Amino acid sequence: MLKLTFKLFLKSTLVILLLAALLGVIVWNAYKEFLTTPLAIPAQGMVLNVPQGMSLRGLASDLETRKLLDDARLLRLYGRLHHEATQIKAGEYRLSPGITPVALLDLLVAGKTLSHSITLVEGWTFKQMMQTIAAHPELRHDLKDLSSEKIMERLGHAGENPEGRFFPDTYLFPRNFSDIQLLKRAYGRMEETLKQAWSEREKELPLNNPYEMLILASIVEKETGRTGERDRIAGVFIRRLIKGMKLQTDPTVIYGMGAAYKGNIRRKDLRKPTPYNTYVIAGLPPTPICMPGRESLFAVAHPADGKALYFVAKGDGSHQFSATLRQHNAAVRKYQLKK
Repeated sequence: MLKLTFKLFLKSTLVILLLAALLGVIVWNAYKEFLTTPLAIPAQGMVLNVPQGMSLRGLASDLETRKLLDDARLLRLYGRLHHEATQIKAGEYRLSPGITPVALLDLLVAGKTLSHSITLVEGWTFKQMMQTIAAHPELRHDLKDLSSEKIMERLGHAGENPEGRFFPDTYLFPRNFSDIQLLKRAYGRMEETLKQAWSEREKELPLNNPYEMLILASIVEKETGRTGERDRIAGVFIRRLIKGMKLQTDPTVIYGMGAAYKGNIRRKDLRKPTPYNTYVIAGLPPTPICMPGRESLFAVAHPADGKALYFVAKGDGSHQFSATLRQHNAAVRKYQLKK
């Protein structure tokens, strides 16, 4: 009787083990199939937002509820087995059709978030830049309605004039990025670029410090958009400064006029004293007049040699350069007065 009972026990145990093994094989195959089966992403793709502090458990359940994932438990299991359950990063992610659970978790752990962008354009004033930043829908606006003085305080540069202090470029940023963070990045880029240009400058330039280089570069930026002319225009201004000649550049006059500028500069505007009227003041204006780009900064650092002291716009975006006032007046008659 005891022997029969033992045999039944062995048979039962064997059956249980076989069933457990069979179940294990089924579960393992289902697990492997799950890992290689794409999520139910729409054909056009989608953006997945992972809030700050969301766990893999919460994310997996959310994906299952939205019928993007078949089994949340298997994604959590994969995360635990590969020690990635606590390593997912918050942000926006672009999901394309065909992405598998493994690829999804790799994406979340790597933090390859969707980037938004904003372009700060060479030649823009601080006001124009702030208007563009304020209108960007993906930035978090923490500087809304603050004065320029308060903005510089918030950036840690109290007392600095903001004009020209920010580097024009296209900046990429993740969701919930603030306007303060963007401005700090642009300010740092300008500091680095200006420092490099100043350290590499030609010797004996009539500039006392990097800020004066920034001011002159902003004038060069407004005078021409042609890369091949920037160093020639910088050369004209450098020679005029050396000779003690007034810069006599219209963009500074326009900047000094502010809202009074209506598209034309009149003779009385050229005679009206303002800190930015370089037909009246000697030397440089007190601040930059726009954001200069890298090319303008390095054009001032390495101005072209020559004898030109004047230039006039030809009307096609380029300029005629002249060494004497007589040549310049002839160029004005030809290109501006059409005589």
